[in-house]
Amino acid sequence: MNRTIQCGVLVLAATALLGLPLVAQADNKHVSEAIEHAKGAVTHGKQGHADAVAQHAEEALKHAQAAGMKNPHLDEGIKHLKEAIAHGKAGHADVATQHAEGAVTHLSEVK
Repeated sequence: MNRTIQCGVLVLAATALLGLPLVAQADNKHVSEAIEHAKGAVTHGKQGHADAVAQHAEEALKHAQAAGMKNPHLDEGIKHLKEAIAHGKAGHADVATQHAEGAVTHLSEVK
């Protein structure tokens, strides 16, 4: 038992010294991909390309849903992506862009 505690302390100390996370953080590749596609949606939306907003938001949504984590910011990001897709497909570039921006904001807060 004493040896187990010593090993645990060593692991914690090494982790702290090396700056390694103890648990997986939002370095989740899917979250990063979702953010990149959502940013692409924003860029196209600002150019008035509603269809491109929908396409990028759909890709972002796939990644966000594949992240496989419970997080309120992820949930809100997914809601915004769904709205961006709907408005983009309806030709509402300005509203779709606002939702894509909301998705970027929330997805960037996933920890």
